[in-house]
Amino acid sequence: MTAKTLMILGTHSNAGKSILVTALCRIFARQGYRVAPFKAQNMALNAGVTPDGHEIGRATIAQAEAAGVAPHVDMNPVLLKPEGNGRSQVVLNGRAHTHIHADNWYSLKPFLWEHVTAALDRLRSRFDLVIMEGAGSPAEINLKEGDIVNTRVALHANAPTLLVGDIDRGGVFAALVGTMVLLEPAERALIKAFVINKFRGDVSLLGDGLVMLQARAFNTPTLGVVPYLPHIGVAAEDSVALDEVQRSGSAPVDIAVIRLPRISNFDDFDPLRAEAGVQVRFVERLAELGQPAAIILPGSKMTLDDLAWLRESGLAAEITARAGAGVAVVGICGGYQILGETLFDPDGSEAAPGTRAAGLGLLPVQTTFAGDKRTVQVQATLQAASGPLAALHGLPIRGYEIHMGRSQPTRSDAPALCIIAGPEGGHPDGMLAAEGRCWGTYLHGIFDNDTLRHAWLHSLGWQSDGQLFDRQQAYNRLADHVEAHLDMALLQRIIDGQV
Repeated sequence: MTAKTLMILGTHSNAGKSILVTALCRIFARQGYRVAPFKAQNMALNAGVTPDGHEIGRATIAQAEAAGVAPHVDMNPVLLKPEGNGRSQVVLNGRAHTHIHADNWYSLKPFLWEHVTAALDRLRSRFDLVIMEGAGSPAEINLKEGDIVNTRVALHANAPTLLVGDIDRGGVFAALVGTMVLLEPAERALIKAFVINKFRGDVSLLGDGLVMLQARAFNTPTLGVVPYLPHIGVAAEDSVALDEVQRSGSAPVDIAVIRLPRISNFDDFDPLRAEAGVQVRFVERLAELGQPAAIILPGSKMTLDDLAWLRESGLAAEITARAGAGVAVVGICGGYQILGETLFDPDGSEAAPGTRAAGLGLLPVQTTFAGDKRTVQVQATLQAASGPLAALHGLPIRGYEIHMGRSQPTRSDAPALCIIAGPEGGHPDGMLAAEGRCWGTYLHGIFDNDTLRHAWLHSLGWQSDGQLFDRQQAYNRLADHVEAHLDMALLQRIIDGQV
């Protein structure tokens, strides 16, 4: 049996494709379908780890979770991780494969296309419905040669397709019509309906716009107008989504996350953002730092470059000073490495071979970039020797690791944060300092652990309202919202090939 398919394309990046796929995965899973998401090629620094240790995009993992199935590498066979200066790491079938520049990208595409089609065909043999996602716009006519993620995928699967436009950005009618005009006839024939996304206000304000749109866009109907939904609580594809995060306001507990130029896995902080009375701000400049109760250094794809940026921006010196004044400081993955004493790159993984840089010196660790990338889901037992987490000794926690560097303590008595029970057995992870106010770990997803998150927030003066962050509830809320604003009967006919 070969699964039915549905393709979601967008008029541009951040039109809402990933979020719509997440919603549709949950909607059809609730109807009894065995659903799988698929994105041939993801370009993102938000990555995660499948149960069998493969690296794929975090948005695809969220879509699989919404569908109620385990994420699998076949759902995202190609992952591009930008490193700056036109260079990206290519993760193929869940493993680091090579690096590309603009001048060698097109020569690699025929090879990647074989893996894309093989992965999609395997998925279709195992599921009832595969909901596929494009990337950017399918109408970039200068880039269409060698396409491996948009209309070429739809044509391979003969997939009925929805085209999504973001009305909040403006110009949605022109974007939808213009995209249709630029598509080839065979591609255009697959577009069965439009979805207008992120609408604010009264839908009646659109007047006859939808009728006029259909008349001008090859008689393509609009499946629905989806209102803007704040605080979705679902992993986004990449850091462009941070532009929509509230940056100001007030709350009893103010947390500043440093928005590094190559920030990764920023959805680590969704559970913090979801708590009543907690404000999470993504800070790029020293003037924006304010007086937070805590500062978090997040993951980074290029830790040494981001460390240099921190120094140039003045944020490095200020973070060090704030830590000395008693402000809580936390580092996750690359942020953990930055908080250490030294970072060494003997083989040129991130910089010139032999590069050595001083970290912020807040944690007694040194990091060496060497060896294979570690990608693994882990279970840990918390063992905090001091500070706000000390009372949680023995607490089981979950997370995942995805990093190149290996960090070692510089003192024999340095207190580790936790012991990981991973597939190789156990090894220490993380470090504490300043009586537990400063700590770091390689574990992404650490704030998804409710007891740990609440203990840390309480140490910052937070008062719980008794509610827990629940990603499954977030998926249901999103699915309910989208389902209420789409013509689901028409969508079913589209999937069944009746339109």
